[in-house]
Amino acid sequence: MNMNWKNAMIYGSLAAGAILFLTGRRPAGMAVAGVGVATLVADNPDKFTELWNRLPEYVDKGTKLIDAAATIMERMGQHRAESYRNTPMASGNRY
Repeated sequence: MNMNWKNAMIYGSLAAGAILFLTGRRPAGMAVAGVGVATLVADNPDKFTELWNRLPEYVDKGTKLIDAAATIMERMGQHRAESYRNTPMASGNRY
């Protein structure tokens, strides 16, 4: 397995950035991950250009996914609220 220093720097900084971000050190995590992203862009400018051109499509798909998840969660919340209202204890009448 032949891994060059750029790949090690890209993957290492992205992983370190994610760990720092998840452990609450968000500014440091963003900075370290930014180094990885910058190295990735410098190493693969053509792929980054393609990604940049397709970004609106990805944002649209992500928005649709979030909207669908929000609709599902809203329906689940309504269903739970209705089931609690139909429970005899919730209305004050135990028997």
